[in-house]
Amino acid sequence: MSTHDGTMTAKRPGMAHSSHSTKPAMDRIGTQAKEAGKDLQEMGGTAVDALQEKFGELRDTATEYYEQGKGKFSEVERSFEKFVKEQPLKSVLIAAAAGWLFGRFWMRR
Repeated sequence: MSTHDGTMTAKRPGMAHSSHSTKPAMDRIGTQAKEAGKDLQEMGGTAVDALQEKFGELRDTATEYYEQGKGKFSEVERSFEKFVKEQPLKSVLIAAAAGWLFGRFWMRR
């Protein structure tokens, strides 16, 4: 505290500095903001790369499952054709029964 004409006044810490000393602080803040922006851009790029990699893996897995499913369907189709060729009467009777049941359920609605 100081007395200048007999009254007591309190000096605030940091208030004695002029605007001259705030310039370096503003420069530091600006530099830090730029660095933070660059860091965020790098993190964004890394995230995009990781997402693209995962998408590629997912695409490969989906393609693999599709190929497996296609192979299984072909097997079932061949088995069905073989059954129809070996037992045509039974196949016709099964188809007729299925058609009758389907027709009955369809008519109820």
